[in-house]
Amino acid sequence: MSRVQLALNVSNIDEAVAFYSKLFATEPAKRKPGYANFAIVEPPLKLVLIEGAGGGTLNHLGVEVESGEEVRAAEARLADDGLATTGVDDTTCCYALKTETWVNDPDGAPWEVYVKTGDAEQMSSTVHGRDEPAQCCAPAAMSEAVALGSAPSC
Repeated sequence: MSRVQLALNVSNIDEAVAFYSKLFATEPAKRKPGYANFAIVEPPLKLVLIEGAGGGTLNHLGVEVESGEEVRAAEARLADDGLATTGVDDTTCCYALKTETWVNDPDGAPWEVYVKTGDAEQMSSTVHGRDEPAQCCAPAAMSEAVALGSAPSC
């Protein structure tokens, strides 16, 4: 099952978790300091909350898929259609191990296509196989990426 992901910046994680728990009648699937995510069945949605400056704003959007093969196929299709992608990377990001690719819409909104391959104990990003640390889905990093018109590297 694929589902759309919506990642929001929130100013107070506890208040946001309380609100979205009531709105979608479900508790978070994962909760860490300054971070929560919900695996909502109906409507099918992965809702991610990231505490920091810019509460009430979009952090990023995504499509969660079931396999790395689906990520690679999406990246190939997007690149074949002339869209600039980041390529496919294995990362540690948002308290998860992922295989992912990123692309920006015409207004700069960042979208990721990803599969979660495991859990992690860190929010910040590591791109596996390269010695380059990267920001990951943090409100400041996402705002800068959108302003520059480039997808984040996580």
